Amino acid sequence: MNFETKKIDDITIFKLNERRLDTNISGLVKGEFTLMLKVEGITKLIIDLSHVESCDSSGLSSILVANRLVNAVNGKMRIAAPSEKVHSLIRITQLDKVLPVCDSVEQAVYELNED
Repeated sequence: MNFETKKIDDITIFKLNERRLDTNISGLVKGEFTLMLKVEGITKLIIDLSHVESCDSSGLSSILVANRLVNAVNGKMRIAAPSEKVHSLIRITQLDKVLPVCDSVEQAVYELNED
């Protein structure tokens, strides 16, 4: 799995550099989120999906794991820059009611700083 993390003040940006967020890597993604949020104590997380072209239910599940872990520590999370296909899946499954989606990482950073 190819990803990178970057910190801007107290915000951690997790950028997934994969074209697909699916069953093949969802377990690794969940593990990484668990490590970041439970061990490293991150409370503000942006998941940058700008490189992800497609996502399946197990991919969405990994995002929901991150959301659950962030909520457990009263943290905040944003999904940034999903492709239209991924954003459509988030809307169809009504996860946009639970997962705030931003058009860009910059917008997500701005929103997390305002909270």
